[in-house]
Amino acid sequence: MDGRRGVKRACSDDDEPEYTPKKKRGRPRKSLAAEQTPERSVAAEQTPKRGRGRPPGSRKSLAAELSPEKSNVGEQTPAKTPKAVNFLDLEENVGATPQSYFRVKEGSGVGKRLANRIADIGIVEEQDLRDAIAKLSPKHEKEQAALLESYRTFYHKWYFQLRCGFGLLMYGFGSKKKLLEDFATSELRDGAAVVVNGYLSNVNIKHVVYTVVNTLWEARKKGKASNKAKQDSPVSSNSLVDLLGSLTDDDDDSTHIYVIIHNIDGPGLRDDDVQQTLANLASSKHVRLVASIDNINAPILWDKQMARNQFKWLWLHTPTYAAYKVEGACVPLLLAAGAATKSARSAILVLRSLTPNAQSVFRVLGEFQISHPEDQGLPLNRLYTACREQFLVSSEVTLRAHLTEFKDHELLKFRRGVDGQDCLYIPLPNEALSKLLEDITS
Repeated sequence: MDGRRGVKRACSDDDEPEYTPKKKRGRPRKSLAAEQTPERSVAAEQTPKRGRGRPPGSRKSLAAELSPEKSNVGEQTPAKTPKAVNFLDLEENVGATPQSYFRVKEGSGVGKRLANRIADIGIVEEQDLRDAIAKLSPKHEKEQAALLESYRTFYHKWYFQLRCGFGLLMYGFGSKKKLLEDFATSELRDGAAVVVNGYLSNVNIKHVVYTVVNTLWEARKKGKASNKAKQDSPVSSNSLVDLLGSLTDDDDDSTHIYVIIHNIDGPGLRDDDVQQTLANLASSKHVRLVASIDNINAPILWDKQMARNQFKWLWLHTPTYAAYKVEGACVPLLLAAGAATKSARSAILVLRSLTPNAQSVFRVLGEFQISHPEDQGLPLNRLYTACREQFLVSSEVTLRAHLTEFKDHELLKFRRGVDGQDCLYIPLPNEALSKLLEDITS
């Protein structure tokens, strides 16, 4: 056995160059193709063969291999951009409002600024503010005087238009009181004139009509016998319809009267019935009407019938740029402490439109508030008891209906009392409330 193995090793050593292992006897076809076509083989190694399907993520990997620059850029840029810091986050107590920016920029504490209220501002008294306005030196007096002088050239034309039956309505910026008075004294000398200050809030339309009719009767009296004139006198008549009817009874067209109304759009003449009465007055053949307006919404006071057929307006643009000294004296200043007076006037108008029982309920609450100024208000149960004793309400539902109406008109408010109950109170000072109760009872 040892000899045989030795012989075999000897044979293998001699035949070593010609010996080939069995597994290396054949070559793969792919390797043979690669040897025959080396370029195609290199391309196959660089570009893998696309299959019919591709596992998830292989397309992204392939794109990353083919475009390494883009892949590097993606690695440098974060996938999610960090959220920008909002300046509103700097303060915890500041809400997301446009004013928050300025609150953050300020240096003082936020809590102290938020506690400030408009009611805490020291508003001056109305008389002090009017005194300060009166001390202001006027400006452009020469230019305003020259403008008024230029309007005098139109006086003859305006007078002719009045005689033709038209009404003159002057509008434009600035007070026109001086212009109308100068026109009346310069041109309107062939008849009596009645001046109405419409900018006053206490204008009585019945008194205006009575003055016009009485002045016209005085003008007719000069051309008639005294006995007949006394018989036709409308002084004894108290009806507004009779006063207006007396203007059309006479067939004499020679007698006429001029009516000058400053601010026909004033607060005392803005009612529909008042404007209709003025339209009936202007449609009379004995009345010549000259008026002025300063409110931009004044044209909505009249409809087409009133403006064209009764007033017969001729619109004259006559800006004077003069200060509203006289007209503004009757208007409460916005910067003055006159909010309570304005609220009291509004409350009077609202209460007059309510039922007597509702007015009495309001009076009970007002009297309690005046007599108990230190209390937070009157609880609902105590108000119901007081109204029930005076037979003003029959149930709590009726009382709540009255209170809801008061609250809708901002005549009543609720606040928490010391014992935790909801108390009712009127948001007016005691002086204004006392005057309001006097007007209700009268």
